[in-house]
Amino acid sequence: MKEKTKEFLKKYLIGFILGIVSACTISVIAATYFPSNQTTYDNSNTELKSENVQDAIDELYGVCTSEKVDVGGKDVIVVDEGDGLYKDEYEDGRYFYKGGNPNNYVYFNCIDIDNQSSSTCEIWRIISINADKTIKIMRDESIGNIQWDSSNSNNWARPASLNTYLNSTYYNELNANAKNQIVVKEWGIGAITGGNNDLANQINNENATKWNGKVALATVSEYIRSNSNKSSCGSYSLIFDNYSSCVSTGWMDTTSVSHWWTLSPASGTSNFTFYVNNRGQINYGYAYFTGYAVRPVVYLSSDVKITGGDGSDVSPFELG
Repeated sequence: MKEKTKEFLKKYLIGFILGIVSACTISVIAATYFPSNQTTYDNSNTELKSENVQDAIDELYGVCTSEKVDVGGKDVIVVDEGDGLYKDEYEDGRYFYKGGNPNNYVYFNCIDIDNQSSSTCEIWRIISINADKTIKIMRDESIGNIQWDSSNSNNWARPASLNTYLNSTYYNELNANAKNQIVVKEWGIGAITGGNNDLANQINNENATKWNGKVALATVSEYIRSNSNKSSCGSYSLIFDNYSSCVSTGWMDTTSVSHWWTLSPASGTSNFTFYVNNRGQINYGYAYFTGYAVRPVVYLSSDVKITGGDGSDVSPFELG
């Protein structure tokens, strides 16, 4: 009886699985019945790539048993290598998009929310999914070269002149639907030390000082955490030393922007702020420098839902 059942499953199960991909219980039972120790799972999406029964069972089993995170009402599988969404090891309940080109593209600030495309919207990227289900996003391209602070102070909450601009002039010029999706959040604006190889300590320092607002910038630690190659690019100094290889495993280092400001001030000074240079290295300069680009960052409400797209560069997520 067992052999007949096995032959029946081999003959018909592949069609059955493909017809009800969401029925994960079937795959778990099948994977138990047909175990395989030679399958490497690529769970970057939920489309089956296998061409035979055994591989399809193993692949679907991997998809069904992987951790998933709700990103705007869409289940996204958590990965631990390559491009994709990673569980953050430093802040509970937070997930980061890492890698050279993960599927974290999103349409934002659309002229027509019912007709989202590259001609009616801006392209942004998802930085992280947070414990409260808010989504942190960053504009993929710069809005121009702007001084971090015209008075050469690195105190964002003072407020710095860029803070004032982003939360007044820039915010007010956003489309109404974009403004409705943004929430006021608490941002870590604490000073950090250059060359710090202790990322956990750096994050604690960033979060030691808080500011509440709608629009700001990415921190140095977020830039580091967007890189999937922790062994070679997982700290300030590692990225500085290995920049030529780190550029291929970190999506924030875009060729469309040269030097760009971060939110993080340098400790021990009152006028130096960190930026990412055109080689992808982290450095610091006077806050009044004018030649550095600005890539705004906002938090989207937990009520914002993904209504279309797959997050790729050719089909960014659509927000409703």
